[in-house]
Amino acid sequence: MVARGSTSAFSASRRFTHSGGAGESGLSRLLELHAFNTAGDAAFAVSLAGTLFFTVPTGEATGQVALFLLLTMLPFAVVAPLIGPFLDRFRRGRRWAIGSTLAVRAFCCWVLAGAINADSPPPSFYFAALGCLVASKAYGVTRAAAVPRLLPTEFTLVKANSRISLTGTGAAAVSAPLAIGAAAIGADWAVRYAALLFVVGTVLAILLPTQVDSSEGEEQVDLTKIGSKGIDISRDVVNALRSNSGLRLLSGFLTIFMAFTLRQPPDSMGWNGNATVLLGLVIGGAGAGSTIGTLIASATQSRRPERVVIAVLVLDVAVVTMVGVFFTWWTAVILGLTVGLCQSLGKLSLDALIQRDVAERVRTSMFARSETLLQLTWVLGGLMGIGLFIVDATPRIGLLVTATILVAWLVFVLNRARPRRPSGPPGHRPAPQEPITRS
Repeated sequence: MVARGSTSAFSASRRFTHSGGAGESGLSRLLELHAFNTAGDAAFAVSLAGTLFFTVPTGEATGQVALFLLLTMLPFAVVAPLIGPFLDRFRRGRRWAIGSTLAVRAFCCWVLAGAINADSPPPSFYFAALGCLVASKAYGVTRAAAVPRLLPTEFTLVKANSRISLTGTGAAAVSAPLAIGAAAIGADWAVRYAALLFVVGTVLAILLPTQVDSSEGEEQVDLTKIGSKGIDISRDVVNALRSNSGLRLLSGFLTIFMAFTLRQPPDSMGWNGNATVLLGLVIGGAGAGSTIGTLIASATQSRRPERVVIAVLVLDVAVVTMVGVFFTWWTAVILGLTVGLCQSLGKLSLDALIQRDVAERVRTSMFARSETLLQLTWVLGGLMGIGLFIVDATPRIGLLVTATILVAWLVFVLNRARPRRPSGPPGHRPAPQEPITRS
């Protein structure tokens, strides 16, 4: 029964990854690679969650987790702005760049396996975890830069990214239980399992089609010099980047802040069960929301994405404000669901706008730069979560502080997104506006 079920699952997944011309264009290979990447990330997350958050008393864990987050977040805040320009210089070696991000994680996971069970984690533990997280962020940038080169004729970019996202979600859903089973034997076995997945992913990256390395017709784009040298980025793309920055800020904050808060849920949440179960519900809600957002994006490709990015930011701000006022366990699950939904829809809409409004010669570079900006914003949100937890802010205060920041950001985005009114005396015909936003 297991053999037949595995064969059926393999056949179904292969039909999914190869359908619509993806097998002929090479996109199917990227989908399979992304499946192993996401599966490895899920195993890595399971191993660290079981070690850092739930195996020691809260008083002892606080210092370890804070040190871990600082060592992993702060360096990436410096590294992230350099990833896009670095990839622009080595665009002819994208397969090796993608493979390197997976190989680095495989090596770091193997190092973690030897240090993860120590009573007092050695410095190698934190540096290896840092390497895994930075390499994971770099993978997101390199993969985004490679997707346009593998698009089937009948695919749009938003459809391709939707399929990639769905593939990753399915792989994580399969891998996480396996990682939990390995962690039941020992946390080091879950990390070794992740290392094995990353090794397979490295091989698949090297075997990607050769057109991934092609840079024919491409130019570099500098977000600080938009509008110069004939490179035009529409105002809609800039507004989408701003909206997605707000979505990522909230996602980063909740990822870190809730990881601390839900370790010992406060009485005000009304939760009397196991803390791990509650954390699983919130994470599961975020995963379900992300999947729903991907399905919605695939089904509504004809809708105007510039309106979607604004709408999801408004929804995110409204829900986090509501949850800050009425903070219970079920509103926390709703918040996770909403954040996952909005982040998925917002990112896919941004991809669609870049595809529509950015010239092909600079589109790949624009994807790399935008992904770097969003990852850096996530880091800033995580640092906010660390700071509010260190000052002993209650969950309600933490959420309301974040909601206040996001309300101010939403006002800024809406103000900048509003069409400018023509000025001048009656009957005066203003000069045509520039089709770009310099920001």
